[in-house]
Amino acid sequence: MSLSTTRRKGLVEPDHAQLSIAKQCELLSINRSAYYYQPVGENPQNLELMRLIDEQHLETPWYGARQMARHLRREGHAVNRKRISRLMQLMGLSVIYQRPNTSKPHPQHKVYPYLLRGLTIDRPNQVWCADISYIPLRRGFLYLAAIMDWFSRKVLAWRLSNTMDADFCVDALEEALSRHGKPEIFNTDQGSQFTSDAFTEVLKDAEVRISMDGKGRWRDNVMIERLWRSLKYECIYLHAFETGSEVRQGLK
Repeated sequence: MSLSTTRRKGLVEPDHAQLSIAKQCELLSINRSAYYYQPVGENPQNLELMRLIDEQHLETPWYGARQMARHLRREGHAVNRKRISRLMQLMGLSVIYQRPNTSKPHPQHKVYPYLLRGLTIDRPNQVWCADISYIPLRRGFLYLAAIMDWFSRKVLAWRLSNTMDADFCVDALEEALSRHGKPEIFNTDQGSQFTSDAFTEVLKDAEVRISMDGKGRWRDNVMIERLWRSLKYECIYLHAFETGSEVRQGLK
């Protein structure tokens, strides 16, 4: 008897040592986007706290778990640092470097120098940048990767995912390159998705120079940080999206 799509999705192991999620979806005959758009679940109280944390993080990105817990207690929420630390880690917000934990480097990946210091960016396709952000839903959450032109501030491509692997970032990058040509420089933080061979090899094959922010300096990629702020206040927070498909339609 053949397994249902839901059962097959349940067989995917995000942390499998040998098989990427993309390969597992192929072997299980699952549409990869259908897998990625399934929200990650949490209980309603934690989801509400995560939404509040996300909103406050936009205002005070330097808050670690202790400061965030103190802020939430002032707002009337009975929380402790340990609980907030777990939720921030789940969301991809670091309590150490005061930057998204989506930026956590991989110890075996090469980190490239920062090439934008003192550079005048005055034309499209001179510098592109990329980042990942937490997207709250009514009953869960997803991650959003976006590729943006630094000069025009145009979003060139984006992908949603319920995992933090590199596949959805690579998909967004390949779409941007196929639709918009290539930049001279591509800037990201030091997140393991962006330092992975899967991501950097695409840039090398396209003969694009790779630039990476200084460790812990989220402001080096400030243009795309502004994108997240606008996106969340003007779209995400105004709509109680239920599913990944609804988010996808809302972002179009």
